[in-house]
Amino acid sequence: MKRRDFLKASIAVSTLAGLNYAQGQSQGSTGAGSSSVREYYELRVYHLKSGTDRGLLDSYLSKALVPALNRQGCKPVGVFVQQERPGTPASGEMNDPLAVLVLIPYPAMWKFPAILSGVNADAAYQAAGAEYLQSPMAKPAFQRIDSWLMQAFAGMPKVELPSYCREQKPRMFELRTYESHSEVKALKKVEMFNTGEIQLMREVGLGPVFYGQALIGGNLPHLTYLLSAESAEDHKKHWDAFRVHPAWGKMKNDPQYADTVSKIYNRFLVPASYSQI
Repeated sequence: MKRRDFLKASIAVSTLAGLNYAQGQSQGSTGAGSSSVREYYELRVYHLKSGTDRGLLDSYLSKALVPALNRQGCKPVGVFVQQERPGTPASGEMNDPLAVLVLIPYPAMWKFPAILSGVNADAAYQAAGAEYLQSPMAKPAFQRIDSWLMQAFAGMPKVELPSYCREQKPRMFELRTYESHSEVKALKKVEMFNTGEIQLMREVGLGPVFYGQALIGGNLPHLTYLLSAESAEDHKKHWDAFRVHPAWGKMKNDPQYADTVSKIYNRFLVPASYSQI
């Protein structure tokens, strides 16, 4: 190897090592051990045109994308559609009854581009997803894709699956997004979750799956999280228990957390048959 090439390679390795170290220091600053290393999440929303056959997208996701992501170390991958709930309409810009939502966990930020490249170079992925990937302009598989990149909260650094999710029992989900009017207030709301709100949600049975602070995407600053239950009736009971809990009363009336949320959007979801969440 020529000296110039050797120096270039050495600099590249040193830079990558430094980035990894800095990331580890930042993630470890929460006071937790190595298990506190936080995941990153991509939330994709595939918007479909009215009358579009969702079968092509489902086939692509179940046979091509999800298995390819798993081979790259991204698991569990969640796939959801909107749940019809008369009298309780979902709200927010992501609200689209025809959309398919995909939650992809990444083990580290620096792995994100390599994983996407690995999926695209995966021969099995290309073969299994050929019909979708080669769909003609006159008959596209989707209308548009929205995407958000999020960092897991320190209070829940990785996806957590309640038993009914692990066992693939009947289940429903509520996706909630909280916008803030400033970056400082957005961080205070994250702090509020990390210092008690997440644990309280666990205790009353709201079945939290993930919490993510949005880093890239529309409508920043905001955070998004996913709750779960075995039924809509159970979910309502869990929320009722949360709202009257003394710990919640204390948290919501704490002056330091005043005005941390400017808008709340929610969406009720059910998993696709091949969803891993």
